[in-house]
Amino acid sequence: MLLGAVLVLLLLGGAAPASAHAGLRGADPEDGSVLESAPRYVTLTFTESVGLLEDSFRVYSPENRRVSLGEPQHADGASDTARIDLPDGLAEGTYTVAWRVISADSHPASGAFSFSIGKPSPTAPAVPAEQVEHPVTKSLYDTGRHLAYIAAALLVGTAAFVALCRPPDPAPLRTPLLTGWWTLLTATVALLVLRAPYETGTAPATAFDASAFARTLTGRPGIALLTRLALLLLTAAVLLWLSRRPAPEPDRTPRAHLAAGAALSVGLALTWAAAEHASAGIQVPLAMTSSVLHLLAMACWLGGLTALLLTLRRTRTPPPVATVARFSRLAFASVTVLVVTGVYQSWRGLGSWAALTETSYGRTLTVKLVVTALLLAAAGLSRHWTARLAAAKAPVAVEERVPQLVGAAGAGPETKPGTGGPGNEEPETGKSRTEEPGSGEPEAGPGDRPRPPADEPDRHRRALRLSVLVEVAVGIVVLLVTSVLTGTLPARAEAAAAKTAGTAPVAGLPGASTVTIPYDVGTPGGKGRVQITLDPGRVGENGVQAVVFGADGGLTIVPELRLSFTLAAKDIGPIDARLTDRGGYWATSDLNLPLEGTWTMKATVRVTELDQVSASRKVRIAR
Repeated sequence: MLLGAVLVLLLLGGAAPASAHAGLRGADPEDGSVLESAPRYVTLTFTESVGLLEDSFRVYSPENRRVSLGEPQHADGASDTARIDLPDGLAEGTYTVAWRVISADSHPASGAFSFSIGKPSPTAPAVPAEQVEHPVTKSLYDTGRHLAYIAAALLVGTAAFVALCRPPDPAPLRTPLLTGWWTLLTATVALLVLRAPYETGTAPATAFDASAFARTLTGRPGIALLTRLALLLLTAAVLLWLSRRPAPEPDRTPRAHLAAGAALSVGLALTWAAAEHASAGIQVPLAMTSSVLHLLAMACWLGGLTALLLTLRRTRTPPPVATVARFSRLAFASVTVLVVTGVYQSWRGLGSWAALTETSYGRTLTVKLVVTALLLAAAGLSRHWTARLAAAKAPVAVEERVPQLVGAAGAGPETKPGTGGPGNEEPETGKSRTEEPGSGEPEAGPGDRPRPPADEPDRHRRALRLSVLVEVAVGIVVLLVTSVLTGTLPARAEAAAAKTAGTAPVAGLPGASTVTIPYDVGTPGGKGRVQITLDPGRVGENGVQAVVFGADGGLTIVPELRLSFTLAAKDIGPIDARLTDRGGYWATSDLNLPLEGTWTMKATVRVTELDQVSASRKVRIAR
């Protein structure tokens, strides 16, 4: 139920705009500058190292046409720069530069600025703003990131609970262990497949582009995901090897098993640290170490909580108090590590106290601190019930009252019937006898230590189950907020970028226009729609991407898709777009529309070898 609620929240809230993680420090030419002659190139400098895409730069002329460009590169080999060479013979007027790069922490960043040659253009074109990301792609990618965090906590935490807390019956923990492994494997594969469209801001179907996928495998985020897959396969091999070996002694875990588990856990944590906030900014080695410790402590605490809850609820016999006490000590150590590393990471990301309330990163961090405080309160309650359970199960020392023989030295004047005299004599030892609660022994006398009721351990165990359940629920919220925090621009980087003018998108930036054409071939399952994106949707050269959705709203593959454009007012057309199948979507990069006006865009969809249908839409092509 908790996991289902989490997925609903992710799908409903996953379409929020992404935050860029690499801030633009400066541009050459500067935003708004007027140059006497055309520059040789455009150079951008960022707050951290960035990765470049094939279309990291788009330059638009004063007539709002795309300027032909070469391959982007780093200026003088500096990883925090991006440069594109400009062609010779640029005309006078205002040029708009749109850019998109990949931050060192794996998140895309984009923006735009303008400069003029000779003198500014009289007016700026009024065109729609650029869509910097695809909402479906972002929702799917963010969902994969959230599930990866939860699965890592479940996998590492359950394994740590088995190895360090040593429950006598670990059988109920096989399910969360396998669930964590499979979920993390699936999420990692999904993230690897979606990485290319996430970076370029395109539809999920573009993940089938072989060249884009190959580029993903050579970037830092792709390498981190591939490493995670390799470590997961190695983890599966280790778990399979351990399952075939004789069970170790219940009171100890072999050091070799602990070393293997620790190495794999650290390796998995490094795949996050190497591709997120810790890998960029100040004090990178210390930040990555802190990030690894933070993630492992979180997994041991929250994943271990889930394992403890299942142990309390599903084992045939209640777990011994020693197991619960060991986890209590593990949780305390984990919280200590979380506090120390969390304070450091907060300082590194914020940069100032004011950023707590003035930035998105600070406000998200504040929410995490509040939820973490609630989690600590629930943990304190669990620790209380753990102590009560241990006290109720501890042996009770009862001072034994030994009857004495009549007439013995020091004997009282009378002896209660049935407790002394011949036949009932017991030697006086002067020692205490240890009794377990509920052992059936006679009740202690008035001077003895009171013994807890026989059902008190069960009541304490039920209370512990409830408090641990609350901890798990609040812990899931902490994981979600943490995942959101890793997708938010750190306040320190935001402040550094804000010092530079020209970081805001330019009004009138030429952007892609999207048109949706429904179709119906009249057969069962023959309904759907074609989503067509024109970039920039202007006179001259345009790029086209077309994605086909089926009757259920999901992506579908069709044998053929044709697209043509006709300008009836000028008796031009039809112009065939010559779309090609790119492995799940259809595209072209050289559609030339020579005149402005209202064009008729006709899409012909062939669903089967015999069934096809055509549908049309009007589209405005501006100059």
